[in-house]
Amino acid sequence: MAYIPHTEADRRAMLAAIGLERMDDLYDAIPQEVRFPDLNLPEPISEMEITREMLTLSEANLEVQHVPCFLGAGAYNHFIPSIIDHILQRNEFYTAYTPYQPEISQGTLQAIFEYQSLMCNLTGMEVSNASHYDGATALAEAVILALNQHRGKRHKVLLSPTIHPHYRQVVRTYTQGMGLTIAGDESLDISSAMFAEMLDEETALVAVQYPDFLGRIEEFSSLGEAASKTEALFCVVVNPLALGLLKPPSEFGADIVVGDGQPLGIPLSYGGPYVGIFTTRQQYVRKMSGRLVGETVDSRGQRGYVLTLTPREQHIRRDKATSNICTNQGLMALATAVYLSIAGKQGLREVAELCYHKAHYAAEKIDALDHYSLWHRGPYFHEFVVACPRPVAEINDQLLEYDILGGYDLGQVYPTLADHMLIAVTEVISKEEINDLVDVLEEVAHD
Repeated sequence: MAYIPHTEADRRAMLAAIGLERMDDLYDAIPQEVRFPDLNLPEPISEMEITREMLTLSEANLEVQHVPCFLGAGAYNHFIPSIIDHILQRNEFYTAYTPYQPEISQGTLQAIFEYQSLMCNLTGMEVSNASHYDGATALAEAVILALNQHRGKRHKVLLSPTIHPHYRQVVRTYTQGMGLTIAGDESLDISSAMFAEMLDEETALVAVQYPDFLGRIEEFSSLGEAASKTEALFCVVVNPLALGLLKPPSEFGADIVVGDGQPLGIPLSYGGPYVGIFTTRQQYVRKMSGRLVGETVDSRGQRGYVLTLTPREQHIRRDKATSNICTNQGLMALATAVYLSIAGKQGLREVAELCYHKAHYAAEKIDALDHYSLWHRGPYFHEFVVACPRPVAEINDQLLEYDILGGYDLGQVYPTLADHMLIAVTEVISKEEINDLVDVLEEVAHD
C-alpha cells in the first residue's frame, strides 16, 4: 500500500543490518511487565461496515443535540450559528499556521486583529493577545505577568475559592518551583472583603471570578481599589457571554481580564479545543504573553496587519521572553470573532438575557419544591446552586433514565457543598425542558 513506506524486503534488510531476526527483538530490553499488552482486535471489516457500527454505537449516547443539558461548570451548550462552521472550514483558515510572513498572511492576521479588537470592546480593557489555549492557561499567564511586573520582588498570589477549581490547579502546576505562596482559596468562607484585608506588599496578584464558579455575581470595586493601593495587580476571570449583560471588569479597576471563549461559538467538543481570552492595560503590554497583531500601512500607504509583539523564546532573547506559549488558538479565536460579529451588541445582550431569565425561571420552580432549596439568594447569571435531599450522583443517575443531563456535583470539589448541585441553563433550553427537569427532580427526591 502506498502509505506504508517499507516493504517486507526492506524490513528484513534493516533487521539484518543490526543483527536481529524479528521486529519483536527490538523490544527485548523492555521488561515484559511494562510493555503495552497485545490487543485482542476483531478481524478487519470494510469501511461501510465500520461506519454502520460506529453510527450504531454513537446513537447509544446521550448528547446535547437530542437531550436537555443542565451541566455547565465552565463549558456550556449554546446555540452556534451555522455561518461559523462555514467560515472555519475555508482552507485558508484551517490550514493556516503562525503568520510569520505578513505579505502572504493578511487574512489570518486581520482575523486575529478583529478578535483582539472585539475582546477589548467586550472586557473594556486596552489590549488583547491572541491567544491562549483556554481560560485556565490564561489565568496562569496572568500570574506570570504579575510576577514579571514586580520583577520577582513579590511572591504571594491570592486566588478566590470560587474561581474554577481546574483553573486554580493549573495555576499551581504552572508556578510550581517558583517559591510562590498561593492563598485565599482554602475555604468558601473567604469573601472579597476578607481578600482586601489579606493584601499586602508581598502580593503580586489577586484574582476573582465574575460570575464566579457557583454562578454568583459580585461587584468588586472595593477590592479593585484595595489592590491598587498595595500595587497588586487585579485579575478578573469572566464568562464572556455574561458581559453582554453585566458591566465590564474595567469599570471596577481590573488590570487583567481573562476567561474562556467557549460560550462564544465554540462547541463543547469533549472539553476542547477552546480559546483563552487575555486582555490587559496598555502599560502591561510588554509583560503580556502570546501574540499581538497590529494594524499598519505598507510602502504604498495601504492598510496591512503584522505581528507586533511575539514575546517568546523563538522570537527574542531568552531573558526577554515572557512565555513559552508556542501556538495560539487561531481557529478558535476566529470562531469567537465570527460569533461576536454576527451577534453584535444587541444580539449578545439578547442571548445573555435569555440565559438569565430562563435560569431564574428554573431556579424559582426548583426552589418551590418541598425537598430542594436555593443555596444562594443573591444575584446570579445562568448558573445556581441547589441543595438536594440526596447525593447528587444518585439524582443524576435517575435523571439520565429520563434522558436529562443533570447538573454538576459540587461535593467533588467543595466538601462543604456535598449534596449540592450546580445547574446551568442556557438559551437553548426550552421552558418545557425546564418543567420536565422540575417534575423529575420532585419524583426522585426520595429513594
